[in-house]
Amino acid sequence: MERHDLFHRVTQWFSDNMESPQTELHYDSPFHLLIAVILSAQCTDKRVNMYTPQIFTRFPEPADLASASFEEVYELIKSISFPNNKAKHLIGMAKKLVEDFGSIVPADTELLETMPGVGRKTANVIASVIYDKPVIAVDTHVFRVSRRLGLSDGTTVEAVEKDLTEGFAPELRPKAHHWLILHGRYVCTARKPKCHECGLQDICREYIENNVRI
Repeated sequence: MERHDLFHRVTQWFSDNMESPQTELHYDSPFHLLIAVILSAQCTDKRVNMYTPQIFTRFPEPADLASASFEEVYELIKSISFPNNKAKHLIGMAKKLVEDFGSIVPADTELLETMPGVGRKTANVIASVIYDKPVIAVDTHVFRVSRRLGLSDGTTVEAVEKDLTEGFAPELRPKAHHWLILHGRYVCTARKPKCHECGLQDICREYIENNVRI
């Protein structure tokens, strides 16, 4: 199957079966989503959601977090992976928001990436979820599912992002990001993928090549 046709088939299936995919991170403002996404690096959304309510209550606005001490932030996130670095990044991010962006989370990915703790993936998540920008964030789930299906042959995050950006129409990219994440999280898992639950078996490159039976 030509890659153009593959993208069409994948888009059609997800549109029929996952009409309105959403991030599973809980948030009530762009600033709080930014906090949650930074905390989610190498940590599950479920675990992050356990701790963000108290973080959001303590730091409702960027200025509140910008003036916090390292010890105060660390205490709130110490049960999340890499709390030392993340505490420093959160405070630095908040200071940057206050000083350079008037406490408003920017929509531009390049500006987002100037903040501590914000890499390309995080910037793309914020831009797509909050501002519906035509970008795709590639995490481990997106990377795995894209390569298994044959949407990309890329061996780096950047290469996979490029293929997905070219393959999905601009207006579909924010949705496609969540389609692939959620599919990878619950169906096309890293170990023992649930191929019997997947409606894309007939076009999945890895399933076809390896004749997976689960």
